[in-house]
Amino acid sequence: MSLINRIPHDFYKLFTSKYTEYYMTFLVAIYDAMEQSYSVLGLTEKECRAVMNERIASAAILWDAENYDEDGVFLTRSNMASVCLKHFEDWGWLKQDYDETLNSYVVTFPEYSQMYVELFARLLDESDSQERESVLAIYSYLYTYSVDAEKNNEILKSALNASKRLVRMLVNMQDGMREYFDELSRQKDFKGIQDVLVKEINNSDSRKYAILTTTDSFYRYKEAVRELIVKNLDENEARRRQKERELTALEPGTPPFVRCSRAIGLCDEAADIMFRIERQSDVIERRYNKLIEQKTVFAGRAAARIRYIMQEGADGDDRTAVFVSLLGRSGRKDEIVEALAERVGISAPHHLMSPDSLYMRRASGREEFAPQAVEQESGAGPEEMDSFILKPLYTRREIDTFRKKNETDGVFRVSADTVRSVEDLEKLFFVWQEATEKAESGGDIELGEEQENSSGFRYSSLTIRGG
Repeated sequence: MSLINRIPHDFYKLFTSKYTEYYMTFLVAIYDAMEQSYSVLGLTEKECRAVMNERIASAAILWDAENYDEDGVFLTRSNMASVCLKHFEDWGWLKQDYDETLNSYVVTFPEYSQMYVELFARLLDESDSQERESVLAIYSYLYTYSVDAEKNNEILKSALNASKRLVRMLVNMQDGMREYFDELSRQKDFKGIQDVLVKEINNSDSRKYAILTTTDSFYRYKEAVRELIVKNLDENEARRRQKERELTALEPGTPPFVRCSRAIGLCDEAADIMFRIERQSDVIERRYNKLIEQKTVFAGRAAARIRYIMQEGADGDDRTAVFVSLLGRSGRKDEIVEALAERVGISAPHHLMSPDSLYMRRASGREEFAPQAVEQESGAGPEEMDSFILKPLYTRREIDTFRKKNETDGVFRVSADTVRSVEDLEKLFFVWQEATEKAESGGDIELGEEQENSSGFRYSSLTIRGG
């Protein structure tokens, strides 16, 4: 009978109850007490109730106005342990047996129930951190296989399972990281951002990522894992060739022949498992690098959101901050302020100092008189010629766009339609200035006759090749 078919139908009632969290806590507590008990058969019902009462006394359990369980039984702190124990036995989470020696009933966990309770323990224990052990586990299994005289392939299967668990952990960590930064980006005020950051500091996933990325265990043991895989593959191939040579000297059908054939099959199986571990190692490395890359992307989104809140103010909360921010970027700021003053009816201008300003005592001492020597003005030197040079008014991208707009097959030509405004005329000057500065690089510059277009702008025709 398969394990899933042994699960009772009422087993899943635990997940539909409003006391599911309490049930999970009680089951984990009983499971831990049973592991520490010296009893072979299990815990007695009295011991189970005592364990649950300890959890009830130590935990802050909130009670509703009406505390009734699934069967309509009224729950109190005194009878909750007995009612929960009965539910665990009726639903199939605990198995009840009578011990004649103790003259009482003892309870144990069925195999299918143990799987769920171990999962509950992992969910309730935020300090559970297996990412470092997972990397070390792969290395440990491979090293154990390398020194094992019997070369048990079950050790390699454990290493393969450890590598798969590490891949799943990296995937789950990436999903958790995405949820965290999405929650941070959805915040609309500084208080919400602060709450998310505080929760992240106390989050177990954050500590896992910190251990994984800030220590050298990952990359150090990753390289060690690769070296062990290569070493084990070489030794396995040498062992397989030796067995094949021994097989040719044995008589078919004899026990030595069968053992040698089985050893060759185990070598083939071991090589297949190690190749799969090597592929998993590549997946782990890609996942690890992707995790760091995605954290940068997610952090960029969250940072953009924080910058927006700092510049624009909180959405829907502080409209004054939004108005001030928009007013500072408006080109008609003075007009808007004057119109606002007329509408609001400001009676007094703004004062730098007010009765509510911070009081600061001024220094009472007089400043020391320090006369300065008169400096002789020098004549206009070469450094003053810089004032006649046209200063850049446009960005590099705007000038490049203007040049590409008037290029044909890599040749810049100035026609009557090139200059339509003063801005175009200034950009044309910058293109010509840049071309003359780079004339030594091989560019060809030709100046033509002066021309005047329909807009009234006069300029010389210009042709620039190369450069």
